[in-house]
Order: sequence, then structure tokens, then C-alpha cells
Amino acid sequence: MMPLLPTITPREFIAKWDGADFGEKQAAQEMFLDVCGLVGHRTPVAYGDSEVFTFEKRVPGGFADAYLEDHFVWEFKGRDRQLSEAVVQAVGYARHLKNPPLIVASSFETIRIETNFQGMELVQHNIALPELDQPAKLELLRDVFHNPDALRPQRSVAAVTQETAQLFSQIVADMEGQPIFEKSGDPELLARYLNRIVFCLYAEDAGLLPEGILSDILYANRQRPDLSNRALANLFGQMAEGGLFGAHEIAHFNGDLFRGDTPVELSGGAMQRLGEAVVANWRSIEPSIFGTLFERALDASKRAQTGAHYTGADDIELVVEPVVMTPLRREWDATRAEIEGLLEGKGSSESGFSGLRDFLDYGLQSWQSENPVNPDSDNPPEAAALARLETFRQRLASVTVLDPACGSGNFLYIALRSLLDLEREVIDFAAAQGWTGLTPTVQPNQMLGLEINHYAAELARTALWIGYIQWHQANGFPYTQSPILTPLDTIRQTDAILDLTDPEQPAEPEWPAAEFIVGNPPFLGHFPFRESLGDEYVDAVYALYGSRIPNSSDLCCYWFEKARAQIEAGATRRAGLLATQAIRFQSNRPVLTRIKETGDIFAAISDKDWVLEGAAVHISIVCFDDGTDMDRSLDGDSVQSINADLTVGFDLTQANRLLENRNLAFQGVGKVGDFDIPETVATEMLDQPNPHGQPNTDVIRRWINGVDITQRPRDMWIIDFGTDVTEAEAALYESPFEYINAKVKPERVNNRMRWRAENWWLHGYLATEMRNSLAPLRRYIGTSVTAKHRFFAWLPGGSLPSNSVVAIASDEDYLFGILNSKIHTLWAFATGTQLENRPRYIVSTCFETFPFPHPTDAQRDAIAAAAAELNRLREGWLNPAGLSATELRRRTLTNLYNQRPTWLDNGHRTLDAAVADAYGWPADLPDGEILELLLELNLERADAG
Repeated sequence: MMPLLPTITPREFIAKWDGADFGEKQAAQEMFLDVCGLVGHRTPVAYGDSEVFTFEKRVPGGFADAYLEDHFVWEFKGRDRQLSEAVVQAVGYARHLKNPPLIVASSFETIRIETNFQGMELVQHNIALPELDQPAKLELLRDVFHNPDALRPQRSVAAVTQETAQLFSQIVADMEGQPIFEKSGDPELLARYLNRIVFCLYAEDAGLLPEGILSDILYANRQRPDLSNRALANLFGQMAEGGLFGAHEIAHFNGDLFRGDTPVELSGGAMQRLGEAVVANWRSIEPSIFGTLFERALDASKRAQTGAHYTGADDIELVVEPVVMTPLRREWDATRAEIEGLLEGKGSSESGFSGLRDFLDYGLQSWQSENPVNPDSDNPPEAAALARLETFRQRLASVTVLDPACGSGNFLYIALRSLLDLEREVIDFAAAQGWTGLTPTVQPNQMLGLEINHYAAELARTALWIGYIQWHQANGFPYTQSPILTPLDTIRQTDAILDLTDPEQPAEPEWPAAEFIVGNPPFLGHFPFRESLGDEYVDAVYALYGSRIPNSSDLCCYWFEKARAQIEAGATRRAGLLATQAIRFQSNRPVLTRIKETGDIFAAISDKDWVLEGAAVHISIVCFDDGTDMDRSLDGDSVQSINADLTVGFDLTQANRLLENRNLAFQGVGKVGDFDIPETVATEMLDQPNPHGQPNTDVIRRWINGVDITQRPRDMWIIDFGTDVTEAEAALYESPFEYINAKVKPERVNNRMRWRAENWWLHGYLATEMRNSLAPLRRYIGTSVTAKHRFFAWLPGGSLPSNSVVAIASDEDYLFGILNSKIHTLWAFATGTQLENRPRYIVSTCFETFPFPHPTDAQRDAIAAAAAELNRLREGWLNPAGLSATELRRRTLTNLYNQRPTWLDNGHRTLDAAVADAYGWPADLPDGEILELLLELNLERADAG
């Protein structure tokens, strides 16, 4: 629709309204009609009875002064000093009016426009009435009515947060060079000071500090950093207690953040960069990622990740929603139904009287003095209904959430925000009943955290406060709490699984009681766990927990076990934790089995992409309780029960390792160092003599890893001094020894595992039993631990398989055939693990649990013949005569199984039929029945001993 011609000129409008001394009620609507005339827009009366554009738009708890659907909510105040209040009020109305993209507040001096585009930064535009004769300002006001999308900000909230963190990291880098930090070695000192600055930057933009106070400090003393530092110290002092800073009244902030002096001073360079940070849009930072990004800025070891991916709110809600919010929403639904029944007169006289009595017991007079709600005292059902609502609000205020690996507070912030959102829903429901004036009772100190990193612990407190204040402002609740901050001693800097207060007697830390536990424990596998934390720490952990979970468990399993113990002890109701998807498999699964023994898993996501410190990983989410919750879901689908491996149906986790399968399959050698060499280097070494007359063939072997099986052989070799050669004996093999003396020793002697450091010339994981089993064989069977397709290949005797290979100590075609059959590969996929989306073959779960058939001699011969023929055809395809090197590179087993030509299918079909016959099964048995029958066989043989 074309704009109407203006009915009032800018000069006429300014002359009439600039600084007018009218009362708001008398003149607000007339001024608004003149604004419509000024920008050429129809007035509300032109819309008839429609509520699309209207004055006094009704919302729960009040009326919006003016409203234009999909454009704005508009509030009027008489003077500029009331505009901030008007904006908060309009924001509160906006959430009931489909969140229009603009929030407008006007006085007789200024029109203030704030953007409200979801997910985009908040931008404020102020138009002083005398500026309306400027074309740009007038066009801005026209866009409010005709084209609000023209005011859409260019940056997302996430982008603002990321850019601000990157800017702040420059300040941090400059400060870290100060002598005081190098001298004191106290990173917590730096962390606390920087968090003061971060909060001040946010507080100024949020209106909690006088506008421009930080830029005034920096500008006035731009040539004297020492004066700026003194001024900042004075400001922090006033924020600690409240008082005057020059002519400015400073609110009482408290919260421990500003208590006490710190000997920190910003350099001139840091002051200059702080001046840039002051103008950043701190009000638009996103609390759910704030902690992560600023932790990276503060911590030099993580600074390179500042711009990397992060875990966002949607991902965190996958844990917070089922664990914390689902039961609370159930409670609210029941409470609301009860209240509605009371208000409709459906509650029994007994329940009504009880509710009223509870209300009076609570203290009606005291409660009403704090909450201007006016139920009719002659209406017991309404009083009972209001009492019931207030009881639920107090219930929300009593909820506690613990993150025992809280990092910089992202999970806790999302939990806090979710609780506030639910309380807002309760308050809106109350307003719809005419019970107005309620404000949120949920507080940040309901969030409990344990975190070992000093930077992260400080940031968690700051992020919670910023998020809490921001939520109030974004939801239309004036933030009037005094002091503005209270101490958040619920966030503790401590080790969550090992108390080394007395190093001689390590102890298990006591976690605080909390109704809910959520979080993202550290992702460290069994071997990195020891390498990262050292023998002493790991041995102490094993001594404390070894009777409860296997010592080979990943680090995160200890958080699962402690959360389970909290639930069993009654200190916690529900928990939800993340782990790599390895939690479902092998030595980690016992912790989930233990959870099911004392409670149950009520929700899980078995496999999900995740981002950890900028790297993509695959994780599982496990939510568990004491077995009370009978509503269960796996990967978003409702299920009857969830197995310990996060599957449904028959439970393959019950499969036992069979004695008959022991000492046949092995994971290969873990070299832990640059022992491997290309063929050219190996050939040169093999020709060289040694002082003791022994050949280097003793210690140089062909090296096989998973790529050699799934792709083409790499022609790599490895220096291997076996399992028990001394350093002096190894040195006699001169050329190989000197090679690893230069390449391996410098790193291995610093390895945190004592044995590896002291025996640096030997491989880190020796696989002694495998070596002994493979030694007499002319060939053996191998498969890549991690592979898209599960196939097995023949490997040459004398070669050394790496730990990316599972080696089976057999040279029989019969066993080769069983392993390559559909029956075994189905079992392997179902009982193995995954790395990202690639299946992993695990000796203990895939091979040692597999019930091999007990064939007749004829059946054994048939399987062996089919296997030999399949191998002959595969080798013929892999290495045909006459192909160029380029064409041969494309001929890999992975590519062959990707293409799966008819001849390959035929070969497998023949093999599969022969193997099925050995079990006494039909060849066309469905996959599910095959797995179920294999499990039955496994359990029968395990029972038979």
C-alpha cells in the first residue's frame, strides 16, 4: 500500500510537541496521531474494529499504549527519564503480541526505537524531536511504520558475542605480560580482574551503570593510564558498597566480584583496546555461549579457539529439558488444572478449605504486602487458587541444579533461563486471572557448579549474573534487586572426582545435594586420561573407584558413577550427562549397567554430532533417575525400556565373553613414538652391519595399519625391539637405534606414564600375547579397527599389526570365512563401537562374545572353500595385471565394497549360505532373528561354562 501524504510537516510537529508540558494521558494519543500524519500512515481508526492497529491493546496484566501488528509495541511517557522504564514495560507486553520486531518508547522530547528481531543484536535508535526535520531521522521513523525490516541489525547475537570475545582476548594478551602476573603466578588474580571489567562493560550497556562512565574514564585519562587505573579502582570500590563516583550515584553491586583491591593495572595498550571494547554491543551478548568464548579469550592455552565452534543453547537444552524441565512442566500442568478447577468452582469444599488454610498459614497479609495481588477475601476458592499458584512459584524458587563440571557456566545458564521461562509462564497465567504485580522468584544461587579451572569458575559466576539480568530486561521485568549481585559461592573451584587436600590420603569429594544434575564431563579416553593427568592422579582415582567401575573406563564415567551414587543416596532426583558414544561400549558400559541396577535410564540420545573445543565429535546423552519415571525415550522415540548400550529390544549387552574365543583375537601394537619408517629407509638399514654381527632384520618388520587393509598397502616398516630387550642390547643394532634415539627418545622420556618414559626404545603397548600367537603363522587374519565396511583380509606372517588393526591368530580359510560372513558382520556392527559414524571392531565385544558354529567336517570344508574363492576373486580385482599405478590406487577393498558388484554379492551369498547351514539356519533368515539367535547361543554357552 502506498504511503499517505503527510498531514503535518516536521516543523509543525516539532513546534507543537518538542518539550510540551502536557500530561501523558491527556496528550499521548494525539501526539501519536500526529506521528501517523508525519510519516504518512493511516491511523488506528481507519482499521475499524480490527486489533491489528489500535490504542490500548489488552495484554495480561495491562494495556499497550499503541500496537501495530508485525511492526511495533509503543509506550508513552512524559519525560526522557522515564523512557527506560517504558522500554521494559513494552518488552513485557511484546511477548504477548507475537514479539513484533520493534519496541518504541516516546516522550515529549525523544522517540526511542529498540530492535526486537529474534536472534539478532539489539540496536537502539534515539530521535530527539528537533531532529525530525533531518531527512535521515524522518526516514527512520517512516520505516518504523512502513518497513520495519529496514531496521533489522546486520549481526546475529552469536556473532556479536564472538567478535566481542576476540576483541577482549587482545586486552587479555596485553595484560598477561605484566610483571605482577609473572611474579605472582596467580592466574585467579587476573581472572577476577578481567571479569570485573567484563561485567562493567555489560552493566553500562544494560543501564546498571551511568551511561558513558567507562568511556569518560578512558577518554579523560587517555594519556595517563595510571590515572585510568586509579579511576577504575575507585569505580570498583563504589560498586562493592554503593556510593558516589564524581557526580554519579553508583548502585550497590556486591556479589563478591568487586570486593577487595587487586594490584592489577592496565597498560596503555590495554587501555586503548578497552576503549574499543567499550563501544561494543555488550547488551547483545549471548549468555549461552558467552562463557565458552570468554574462557578461550582469558585462557592463553585456548585462545586459538576463540573463533571456533561452540556448543549452543539448542544442544544444551537436549539435556536440560528432559532432566530438569519435563518433571517441572508436569507439576505445573497439574497445578494449573487444579487452579482452574478451583476458579470454576469444581474443587471440593474440603480441597478449597485446605487450600485457603494453607494460604493463611503461609501468611496472607505478609505475602500481599510484597505482592500487590488482591483476591476477594470473601471468595475462598480464589484465595485457595492463588495460594496454590504461589506454592508452585516457591517450588520453582527451591529447585537446585548442579553441574559438576560446569566449565564457564553454559549448562547452568540454560537451566536458569529455563526455570525463569517457566516462572514467566506462571506469572502470565496469574495475570490472565487478574493477579498482577508478580515478579520472578528464581535466583542464580539455585545453580550449583564444580569446576577445577579458575578462569572457567570465575566466568561461570559472571555469565550467570549477566544472563539473569539480561533475561529480566528481555522479558519486561524491571531489574530492581539490591544489591544488584549477591555472592555466588555455589560455584566452587574444585576437583569433582578426586580430593587431594591431603596428598597422602586421596579422598572422594562430596558433591553438594541438588535436585537435578546436568553437565558435560571432560571427554578423555582411557589412555589420554593417564597421559594427560599422570600416573599418580590416575592411580589414586583407580584406588577410590576401582571396586565400582573398571579401571579402563574413560574419565567421564566417574561423573556418571558419582551422579548415580547421589541419586541412590537420595541427594539427587534426576541426572543427565554427556559422554562420547564410547560410553555405550566395552569397558565404559559397566557404568550404565550400574545405573540400571540402582535406577534406570529414562531418556537417551545414542549418537549425536557435537563440538568439543572446536573439534567435531560424536556423543551420547544419558538421562537417568531412581527408576521412578516410566516415560522413556530413545533418540526422540517413545520406548518401553532402554538397554545399557542405548538400544531397545533384545539386549545384546547381556552377551558374555566366551572362553572358547579367548587368546585368538588381539588389538595390535601401540607404538607411542615415531618408530615407523618408509620402505626406502628400511631397505637402507637392512643392508647395514652391526658390531655384534646380528642383522637388522631382527628389529625391522613390515608395519600394517588399518589403511593398509581398507586402502592400498603403504609399504611402511617399523623399528621393533620386541618386548624385553635392554637399552644396551638395543644400541647394538646401530642404525635403527640411533634413528629412534633422535626421533623417539626426546618425547618418550617425558611421557607421564613412568614405564613408557623409562623404556623409551620399546613400543608403548607391546601386545606380547599377540606377538607370541602370530609368530609361528605364515599368514594371519586382520581387520581395520575402524572401517565403514566390515571385511577381513589375509596379512603376511612376520608383519607387525598396529593398534588400528585387530589380528586373529589363525591361517585357516574356515575361520576367515566365518568372519567375513553376514552372520558375523551383523554381530560385529551390533556389538562394536563407533568413531564418529564409522563402526569399530572391538575384540572383547565383537569377537570374544561371538558364538561360532559347531560344524561337521563337510560344513567346515564348504565354508573354507567358499572363503578361499571369495579371497581369490577379491585379490584378482585388487591386483590385476596390466593396470597403471594410478588405476591401481583406486582399487581398494573400501571402493570394492562401496560398489559391491554382482560377482562380489554372489561370492558372499555362497559363503553366507554355507555359514548359515553350519548353524542349522535357513540362508534367508532376517537380520533381527539372526542377532536374537546368536544372543541365545551366547547365553547358553556362557551358562554351560
